[in-house]
Amino acid sequence: QVHLVESGGGLVQAGGSLRLSCAASGRTFSRYVMGWFRQAPGQEREFVAAISWSGISTSYADSVKGRFTISRDNAKNTVYLQMNSLKVEDTAVYYCALDTSYFSTDYSEYDYWGQGIQVTVSS
Repeated sequence: QVHLVESGGGLVQAGGSLRLSCAASGRTFSRYVMGWFRQAPGQEREFVAAISWSGISTSYADSVKGRFTISRDNAKNTVYLQMNSLKVEDTAVYYCALDTSYFSTDYSEYDYWGQGIQVTVSS
């Protein structure tokens, strides 16, 4: 069993920055792919970013590429999402997730999820 807890969300003005953190417990964190997803009201959950177990490989949605950076600290069992140049359309509940199989951008492939954290970007 894996327990994931997100933190760092909140309200920020457009153009600002936030850093989300996701702390993992209950399994060997360093072996698995980690991802961030988001879901806005009335919309489907969408992929934001993913990072391989080693941190060497990353993938980003086109909508956040160049603005968001995913990273991980395996010693701290934590994955991060640095969000810069935030836009109103980035407003959503953000979820971190763990994939026990292979590197994927498909949310259905992820096995464990955090409870989600709200990010609101005001104009």
